[in-house]
Amino acid sequence: MTFANLTRNAGHAFGENPLTLVAVGILLLLLACALLGPSLAPYDPLMTDATAKLVPPSMAHPFGTDALGRDILSRVIVATRLDLGMAFSAVILSFVVGLALGSAAGYLGGWTDRIVGRLMDTIMAFPLFVLAMGIVAALGNNVANIIIATMIINLPFYCRFARAEVNMRRDLGYAEAARMGGNRTLTVLAVHIIPNILPPMMVQASLNMGWAILNAAGLSFIGLGVRPPTPEWGIMVSEGASFIVSGEWWAFVFPGAALVLAVFCFNLLGDGLRDLLDPRKRV
Repeated sequence: MTFANLTRNAGHAFGENPLTLVAVGILLLLLACALLGPSLAPYDPLMTDATAKLVPPSMAHPFGTDALGRDILSRVIVATRLDLGMAFSAVILSFVVGLALGSAAGYLGGWTDRIVGRLMDTIMAFPLFVLAMGIVAALGNNVANIIIATMIINLPFYCRFARAEVNMRRDLGYAEAARMGGNRTLTVLAVHIIPNILPPMMVQASLNMGWAILNAAGLSFIGLGVRPPTPEWGIMVSEGASFIVSGEWWAFVFPGAALVLAVFCFNLLGDGLRDLLDPRKRV
């Protein structure tokens, strides 16, 4: 797609779906928090204050404080880098590995297709979050293992999509012409087939970011994710949930709102990206 077509499609995407602009604004806010978090945070996110436990929202602490007197706004801001980093790393890994396995299965067929297919079926046979729990419990709950677990449970979505798309395109005229021109299998895939399936996979990756964020936060919520006192949205929601009944709602609501906002953002971006890359709007 040329730059002119991309610009024209962007006009269609923003014009037909104004919420895409909202998503872009939220994304910029999230990226600012991720890149500049420690500089933007008004307090040290790890600093405790026994005299300011569970203080409600105020001018000094806009999001209030938690049970240890830590400023919740500072912890929410600083946690953005970790949560987005884990989700982005897991999505990139599952995208690349799934694309490679799915392309090989779809193009080569035979035993390659059977082996890859059975592997993906095995992963999909388990409830995905339960599988992630098992992987993290077996390997240990640290950032690297959370990324690996999230990557594994997302792998079938990319692999199956790539397999179906490559299988459909491998016998089309341009692929046949490339093979008759003496191009090797890897060249035909990398130059002539894969570029045509990247746009819809990029839309899937954007939508998948929200699920990856929820998965990482969910693992932390049940105690299998990042360990306290590290600022992380799932941990903060888990810690704040126990104070809802006693009325200290802010300890739960603001970290949960950050989590919902991030998921909402990437879901809307997926819709906008779909419109942006829609080939029917190329002129």
